[in-house]
Amino acid sequence: MLVASGGQQDFALVGPPRIRVLMMHSISLIQWLGAILFALAVLHTFSTKFFNQLAARKTRHAGVWHLLGEVEVVFGVWAMILVLFLFLLNGKTQALGYLESLNFTEPMFVFAIMVVAGTRPILWVVGEGVRRLSRLFAAAGHAYYFLLLSLVPLLGSFITEPAAMTLAALMLRDSLFQNAVSNRLRYATLGVLFVNVSIGGTLTHFAAPPVLMVAHTWGWDMSFMFMTFGWKAMVAVVLNAAIASWLFRHELGVMGNALEKVATPISYWVVGMHLLFLLLIVMFAHYPVMFLGVFLFFMGYVSAYARQQERLILREALLVAFFLAGLVVLGGQQQWWLEPVLMSMSADAVFYGATALTAITDNAALTYLGSLVEGLTDEFKVALVAGAVSGGGLTVIANAPNPAGLSILRGRFEGGVVNPLFLLLGALYPTLIAILAFRLL
Repeated sequence: MLVASGGQQDFALVGPPRIRVLMMHSISLIQWLGAILFALAVLHTFSTKFFNQLAARKTRHAGVWHLLGEVEVVFGVWAMILVLFLFLLNGKTQALGYLESLNFTEPMFVFAIMVVAGTRPILWVVGEGVRRLSRLFAAAGHAYYFLLLSLVPLLGSFITEPAAMTLAALMLRDSLFQNAVSNRLRYATLGVLFVNVSIGGTLTHFAAPPVLMVAHTWGWDMSFMFMTFGWKAMVAVVLNAAIASWLFRHELGVMGNALEKVATPISYWVVGMHLLFLLLIVMFAHYPVMFLGVFLFFMGYVSAYARQQERLILREALLVAFFLAGLVVLGGQQQWWLEPVLMSMSADAVFYGATALTAITDNAALTYLGSLVEGLTDEFKVALVAGAVSGGGLTVIANAPNPAGLSILRGRFEGGVVNPLFLLLGALYPTLIAILAFRLL
């Protein structure tokens, strides 16, 4: 029989030799199926516009096509197909054993933090702070845009990247993206936002998923992170936001409209409680039993003070969690080819290799695989993490918070679809800036 142990793919073969041979072929088949389904899922993310066009024809199965056109659903659907194959080939026990060996803490955490960070009191306090700071500058609208793409992503090092992504995306949605601006500006903004959030979480050792995967194993603390990654990331974040602000300076006048709006005052008591809930969820980010308990208490509190709330983004957060859970299930079958690819590289090559591989798999998965290997040099470790975060904005699946930003801003794009190729192009120059910052500074 096939027995799952504690790791994601650590299986032991027991039983008569003939059965062992059959099961070894079964394992190989599952691994190949996992890789093929992962490739199909990546291809599917680039094809969502096609499915949305099918849904628009209002055919008999328009609802199914619309579902398949949701980017957040893609990896969950293909993960379900993989699980179905596991059931058919290895049986219920082995399929459940594989699922139970996986860690779904990140999808659950992203769901909870996204809902709390997207509430009206949290948006109000962060928004007011950014607006007041923007008004200190002559071109307040341009400054507001610059701060949304620089200061808020850097906050991700303290309130976590998913929370920073949620806040920045919601504020951009209600300011820049509600105006008739060019598609070039929309995709450039999305690209800069994704890249800056990815590298902006490296000031600390607890906020960015790819850093979390290795910080404890490799003994990286906050001081090491800031001296090795943080200050370089700050330079790149500021430069990326400044270049975008200058390139699109003629279109950013509309940002001034957001500063003229007078926000409805909110009770400081309610704001304080929301900040407390946010802090508690961040503090217990690695303990689902705690942060989900805090989240459930938060839901009750929101019901009690409904008049000072707006619609919770439960649907968007659930879709993002489903996306990430699917990525975890499919990603668990990619170690057999990803690890040899990474480990065959030198420290210099692994930086660029990790940047490129991040475009087709979650950057946290790459760093996690690196943490499993003994005897890596410090130079190799730094290069792996730097490359992984540098490429975190190239695609939707490159960094865990990206689906959160996409789900919030997607409705502001033509047809409700974000073109993956245009996103890649929009993220190229900020990615290049990040690469230069980490390699030359």
